[in-house]
Amino acid sequence: MMADAIHKGVKRNATEVRAAESSERVVLTVAPSLAPFLTVGLVAIVAGGLIAAVSRPAGWERGPWVAAFLVLVVGVAQSGLALGQATFGPAPTRRVMVLELLSINVGSACVVAGTLLSSPLVVTAGSLSFAAALASFTKGAIGAEPSSSPEWSRRVFIALLLLLSASVPIGIALTWLRN
Repeated sequence: MMADAIHKGVKRNATEVRAAESSERVVLTVAPSLAPFLTVGLVAIVAGGLIAAVSRPAGWERGPWVAAFLVLVVGVAQSGLALGQATFGPAPTRRVMVLELLSINVGSACVVAGTLLSSPLVVTAGSLSFAAALASFTKGAIGAEPSSSPEWSRRVFIALLLLLSASVPIGIALTWLRN
């Protein structure tokens, strides 16, 4: 059975999410270090979509930017960072995971709030918090033992780290130039 084959590969500390598919049971496992990042990421993607839907009719000028930031940074990028860390780095300790989660999300909230309030100091503080999380994810990936994952997936993770790292000083500079 397909479900039995999938279940045999399950790590003991993984969270199981069960879904019905025809007559077979399919088990999707999520490493504990992924669950909070993926949950926040999914909520951010949905929130970004809702904001995108109402911002133009409401006449909210910065709504599209907020929607894009929530979807791309808080949602997709955060999920990609967590997936990359789970795939290529050693499992983070609970303390590291909580610090990364807080650094990304408090930092992102500060970037959004600072942008809406036209406060470059708040955006800068949030960006630095986000950069601290990026440093932690990078540290976890550097020197990790080779993974059984394809090399292209490791390159995508490194590209994500580089792209996000480059966006931090660019975002800071833009907010100071704009205000």
